[in-house]
Amino acid sequence: MKKRTFGKFVTVASALTLFAALFTGCGSSSEGSGGGNGAGGDSGKMYIPIVSKGFQHQFWQAVKQGAEKAAKELDVQITFEGPESESQVDKQIEMLQVALDKKPAAIGFAALDSKASIPLLEQAKSGNIPVIAFDSGVESEIPLATAATDNIAAAGLAADKMAELIGSEGEVAMIVHDQTSRTGVDRRDGFKKRIEEKYPNIKIVDIQYGGGDHLKSTDLAKAIMQAYPNLKGFFGSNEGSAIGVLNAVKEMNMQGKITLIGYDSGKQQIDAIRNGEMAGAITQNPIGIGYETVKAAVAAAKGEKVEANIDTGFFYYDKSNMDNEEIKAVLYE
Repeated sequence: MKKRTFGKFVTVASALTLFAALFTGCGSSSEGSGGGNGAGGDSGKMYIPIVSKGFQHQFWQAVKQGAEKAAKELDVQITFEGPESESQVDKQIEMLQVALDKKPAAIGFAALDSKASIPLLEQAKSGNIPVIAFDSGVESEIPLATAATDNIAAAGLAADKMAELIGSEGEVAMIVHDQTSRTGVDRRDGFKKRIEEKYPNIKIVDIQYGGGDHLKSTDLAKAIMQAYPNLKGFFGSNEGSAIGVLNAVKEMNMQGKITLIGYDSGKQQIDAIRNGEMAGAITQNPIGIGYETVKAAVAAAKGEKVEANIDTGFFYYDKSNMDNEEIKAVLYE
């Protein structure tokens, strides 16, 4: 399923050090504000803004760290920003417009809404600003490359694990972060299609969208459990969705009765899997996503050919393998 995995460059010790240095906020610069004509401020370095989906999950902080690592190695300047919530599509579009107005050398973009951003991507194309998509693809041929997880395959693996754990029969439900981004659509469809194609005795009784917000996802999951008392499993499609489901199961005193499979990592999911409250989760390689995005953006800005699909890899982890070096290298708290 994986074409390439970049977790090898992240050791456990270095990952802990990197994450300890992360700070919160809605945007940051490696060396200051970006300037026009591809130069960053007074540094004279190539300037590449990275517009993310958000900052509310540790996943994005990990992507940021990978981007900063590549910027340092390649001696370029980046900014990394995103809206406070993954439901703020308009806010992200504003950030993208501001980034383009600075006439950067290239831009990295993770779309909250793959269609809403197309007019600005057309603007980037007309201004000869290469676009590198990351995490979420864009329904356009404008991005020269996309650095991302194969989310359809990853969610399909989550479905296989769910089937294995519930005996290939019963009712399951899904809490998905959205139905507008490429990741939301692909993770929903990857899980759903695998169940429908391989497991005729498993029924997906409900799919709800929580915007990646753990509080909203908790309420949605509780409502599903009340409507379907025989529910055997839940799939949460990102960190916020999975934590919301976890909290709902605890509040309804259903621990041990409903199998939970999540996506991404973060301290709460890691702890829940370690203590048996969650069965397992899919982990991406967020540092690798950030690193490869900046690497591809620099190459594109120099007129070099870049690989169109950069598969940054994924793993399923649970209590049995989460301490393996290969897995620990791509987990983050």
